[in-house]
Order: sequence, then structure tokens, then C-alpha cells
Amino acid sequence: MTQDPARGTAQDGTPVSIVTGGATGIGGAISRALATRGDHVVLNDIDVTAAAETATAIRTDGGSCTVVEGDVTDDGVVAAVVEAAVAVRGVVDHLVNNVGDFRPASRDFAHSTPAQWQRLYELNLRHVLAMSHAVLPYVVAGSSIVNVSTVEAFRGIPASAPYSAFKAGVAAFTKSLAVELGPRGVRVNAIAPDLTDTAQTSRAAMLRGRDEELVPLWLPLGRFAEAEDHARVVTFLTSDDARFVTGHTIPVDGGTLAASGWYRRHDGKGWTNMPDRP
Repeated sequence: MTQDPARGTAQDGTPVSIVTGGATGIGGAISRALATRGDHVVLNDIDVTAAAETATAIRTDGGSCTVVEGDVTDDGVVAAVVEAAVAVRGVVDHLVNNVGDFRPASRDFAHSTPAQWQRLYELNLRHVLAMSHAVLPYVVAGSSIVNVSTVEAFRGIPASAPYSAFKAGVAAFTKSLAVELGPRGVRVNAIAPDLTDTAQTSRAAMLRGRDEELVPLWLPLGRFAEAEDHARVVTFLTSDDARFVTGHTIPVDGGTLAASGWYRRHDGKGWTNMPDRP
């Protein structure tokens, strides 16, 4: 774990926002969006190179950023992230618990292992609890927490039952913590992404040889999500425009949760959440 100090601390009144997994994909888009808005971003990521690149891009565009490298499932990294945020202005205005992964995966639950369950728990739920708990002494009226769940928390997903369960836990935790923190003027919400073209879930991997021209027939809004689509919702949820919104998980899915289910692949090799073709 290493820390890249802020290049100039935020002035009084500048919001301080933590983004875990904030270097690439959805997390990277969130970090850049919050920095563009004027927040000082405390960016945590396990990928040292990607974190440095995103921080450089933020600073080049005139934003301010502190990088704390390391695995946020490690309690020592959690403490370092919060310490870095508090060092900027003494409070934490916004926390975005973005880290999560469906891997390690297995072909079905019967072939999964307790070690896989434990890692999925640490990646998708435990660190959300740990980060949220660690910032509680430093949040103030007007602060907010945004967690990243998934649409798979609200529908069955084959081959990823533990992942789905832990992400459902994120949604439940979001509701309960919102009730607890409401009297302090602190809001807690979540987003639930689906079908986003990132390095982790690329467009090519999602299509798996299908005809891309058919995508508008499968997804109500006719396209895969971009990371920026999620960042815009997080920007809203961490803004005063959402000052009376708390305890909710907002699907950012182009309508897939409303319209689709899972289908057996015609070749017998697993499942797909887009209509398959022989």
C-alpha cells in the first residue's frame, strides 16, 4: 500500500469525495466526473499504474486528487483511505463504494468453493461495510454515501449465486444505513448497473459473436451502457439536487431489469441475458 499525497490541499468548502476502485471503468468515470465538478477526489485502487494515469488526467484537467493504492478489502487500506480524505479538509463529504467483482466465478454453485465465497464477500459486501463504518466519524449533514450494487441483486443470475447474494446485501445495507443516518442529514443510496462496456465486461465479451446490429432489439434503450452513464447518476446522487433522495438503489441498466431475463445458450455453454440464436 502506498499513498500519493494531494498536490495542494482542498480549500475550505471544497467537497472531499472518496472513490474506491476509482481508476478504471465505472469507478474511473466517477472519479473524473466528481473531480470535474470540483470535488477533491481521494482515489483508491489496487492497480498502481491505472490509478496514476487517472490521477494525472484529473490534475491535467484542473482537478485535485489524492491516490491511495492498495486492496480496499484490507482494513489497513481502508484506514489509509479515510486518513487521506480527512487530511484534506477534516471531513468526508461523499463516499462512493465502487469496488466489486463477479470473479472468482465457477460454472455453477455446486462447483464453487468456500474460498471463492469468502473472496466474493470481501470484494462485494464486507468492504462496503468497512468503508462506511470508517467514515462515520467524519460525515456531516449534507454528506452522502453511494454504493454500487448490480441488477443481478434483483433477478437470478446463473453461475454467480454468491455474487448476487452479496450485491443484494449491498442494497439492503443501503436501505438500513439510510434510516440510521437520516437524522444526521446524511444520505445513503446505491446504483445497480448492467451491460456496461468496460475492460472488465467488454462489448465483445458481452456479444460473444452475436450480431451487434441486433442490440437495439434486445435492450429497451438500444445500446450498452458506457461508464459515464453511471457516473452521471452518482454525480446526481451526491449533489444537492438529490437532497431528499435516500435509501434507494437506482437501476442504471437501459431498461434490462424491466424487460429481460436469462436464457439458456443454444450451444449448451451456459446462459445469456440477451436472446440467443441457433
